[in-house]
Amino acid sequence: MTDHHRVTPRDHRHGRAPLVAVKAIHTAVWLTVESSMVFLLVAGLAKRADRSAALAAAIVVGESVVFAANGWRCPLTGVAESLGAEHGSVTDIYLPSWFARNLPAIHVPLIVLAVYLHSRNLRNRRVSH
Repeated sequence: MTDHHRVTPRDHRHGRAPLVAVKAIHTAVWLTVESSMVFLLVAGLAKRADRSAALAAAIVVGESVVFAANGWRCPLTGVAESLGAEHGSVTDIYLPSWFARNLPAIHVPLIVLAVYLHSRNLRNRRVSH
């Protein structure tokens, strides 16, 4: 067992269920954001701009704003720490740690690419009308 999975006295006070629940909720949110990001990229490559793409963009932008507003730290980190997580990482059980640590570095180029694709598509759509 690695350090960030070590049971601490706080784990015993709350039990593990609340921490597991926070991590499960975070994983579900992460899957929603990642699915939205993939959808945005596919829609951009397919030159598709519709309500579904707008909804996916709103999800990605919303998550990014929350992350940035919280000092580039997931707001669930503090919740996880208060429930006994050694380092507060809410992704350390359900995602490989190298992937979780690098999510912002992975996301920024994808967001830039999605913005480029959809900007190009909207620009081309205006020119053709």
